Amino acid sequence: MFLWSISPFGEAKVGIPYGLTPYGVLDEKVNIYLVFGICFIANILVFPLMMFFLERVNKYLMRWNFYRKIAIKLAIRAKYGSKEKIKKYGYFGLIFFVGLPIPGTGVYVGTIATYILNLDKQKAFWANVVGIFFSSVIVWVTSLLAMKGLSI
Repeated sequence: MFLWSISPFGEAKVGIPYGLTPYGVLDEKVNIYLVFGICFIANILVFPLMMFFLERVNKYLMRWNFYRKIAIKLAIRAKYGSKEKIKKYGYFGLIFFVGLPIPGTGVYVGTIATYILNLDKQKAFWANVVGIFFSSVIVWVTSLLAMKGLSI
């Protein structure tokens, strides 16, 4: 569940439901609060790791055409997907964008938007944390309700 929550293929949106299932942990008596905490913290770790990558490693990888094409597509998606929300609502727009538990939003795109739009890193970090929290709570509660509904 930690790996799903830190991965760009799911973040906590996948890590939480996976951790709550018997397949996600070794013991079927899973602590639902521990699952939430682990997935939430793993998802928070994405921001500093991505910022390090974008500031230090990205410029070296841009030399390769294959990487450059993918990076530019992601940058355009992050910029135009979040720019209007951030421009209109400030950091609350970033919270909303990261907090939506749907594909294409989340901390990866929020971090890329922070980098591209040259936002204050500390404020953007806290906006991402709040957004991750809202997204994680929504996914956690929905997963618990769905599992309770399936067990009746």
